[in-house]
Amino acid sequence: MKTLTLGRTDISVTDWCLGTMTFGNQTPMDDAHRQIDMALDAGLNFMDCAEMYPVNPVSKETVGRSEEFLGAWFEKSGRRNDWVLATKVAGPNPGWTRDGAGYDGANIEGTIDASLARLKTDVIDLYQLHWPDRGTWSFRQNWAYDPSGQDRAKTLDHMHDVLSALDRAVKAGKIRAVGLSNETAWGTTKWCDLAEQHGLPRMAAIQNEYSLLCRHIDTDLSETMVNEEVTLLSYSPLAAGLLTGKYQNGAVPDASRMSLNGDLGGRKTDQAFAATQAYLDIAAKHGLDPIHMAMAWQSTRPFAVSAIFGATTADQLAQILSGRDVVLSDAVLEDISAAHRAHAAPY
Repeated sequence: MKTLTLGRTDISVTDWCLGTMTFGNQTPMDDAHRQIDMALDAGLNFMDCAEMYPVNPVSKETVGRSEEFLGAWFEKSGRRNDWVLATKVAGPNPGWTRDGAGYDGANIEGTIDASLARLKTDVIDLYQLHWPDRGTWSFRQNWAYDPSGQDRAKTLDHMHDVLSALDRAVKAGKIRAVGLSNETAWGTTKWCDLAEQHGLPRMAAIQNEYSLLCRHIDTDLSETMVNEEVTLLSYSPLAAGLLTGKYQNGAVPDASRMSLNGDLGGRKTDQAFAATQAYLDIAAKHGLDPIHMAMAWQSTRPFAVSAIFGATTADQLAQILSGRDVVLSDAVLEDISAAHRAHAAPY
């Protein structure tokens, strides 16, 4: 695996990251632990979780279970130090955590302690804010995004309050670095500005959706990431399974994500299936597995990326990992660029 440095930290991670959001719902503990072993054997050193996981669905009853699965593996294997461990704190929510409350300077120490206990570790390498307190255009909300009701002063006060609490956690040795998720270009810039102005922890990474089908960050946010030296942790690089081709022509495999939530969180559109077919055709034309092509494309981007991928089963993981050395030719990249122009925003 290739390695890169998270932001301006000294933390080195592989350019692929094992996602764990199905651990505890679709993926039972024995399979989850097998996946962790497989990823480690394949050369990965980076694993991502969140306090709200597992998903499909998210529920108050299962919040924290994925972290508990990781903690059980760390305790059983004694190999915590072989992984760079990332997790996230949920923002305002329908009641899954803290009766719907998000994170602030007063409660984030408790959320960190709770994750540490579930993960059975003394330190979290990268602690991320899962989505902004003020709202976000992520999660297919870009079509009607309206920031006009935001209070700039309130937002900046909240950011400073949270950064101050994160600073205390860093100094206490509970976390090593901090990051964002589902943030905007403006938000990312202000987090970095405030950190520099007040000598507080600077955001090292941003975890946003990014795939051949979802390229909203290619403009303003990419410029922000490059100039602010914030590493992208791209989630859903296979577009929630669309880019595998398994949902084409009306197919809905048993126990698949679509079978559980219906519309892939808003990604199921006629345009998405048409765009997917274009990429499947490119893969076939060049003799590539479409999964391998989608993952290899991530490393071609003009900014630092560690792609977070997950698998429901160990067999699915094995297929993904078998393409870890694939490199795309210029001809493939030219075809991908043409397909993107023809199918620019399928969801």
